[in-house]
Amino acid sequence: MKRALLPVLILASATAFAESVPPKKPEGGKPAPTATAPAKSDAPDVARMPFTPDSIRQVVTYNQGRIQECYEDHMAEKNKKAEGKLLTSFTIDANGLVKGAKVRKGSTPKDPNLHDCVVAVLSSMTFPKPPDGADHPIEYPFNLKAIE
Repeated sequence: MKRALLPVLILASATAFAESVPPKKPEGGKPAPTATAPAKSDAPDVARMPFTPDSIRQVVTYNQGRIQECYEDHMAEKNKKAEGKLLTSFTIDANGLVKGAKVRKGSTPKDPNLHDCVVAVLSSMTFPKPPDGADHPIEYPFNLKAIE
């Protein structure tokens, strides 16, 4: 029963987070620079974290800038008013690694290059190891908006 609830809890947490993230402000009319990888100093220590919806949200939140960078690189340059919800799913395996990451049907940004970039970011994430040693499917939405 707990395993079935985890994706629902993650989805609720993700939606609340995604809607609360303010967009980055550009300087001088140019898009704000984003890092290709988060700084190591503030990375979540997944080896010491419990496997909970909150810890999963923390890891995704830490990598949110990389997802936004995918969006800026592949969508915002084409259409400055482009925005939408990107529905993703992936599985966290027994080692805390991501497998089977994908962008789900129903996502409003349709650019395949954006989808590939987001899948690559998701696939590179490491999460706390599930204590039951089982695979855990996760669904996570991202609300994406262009920098103005």
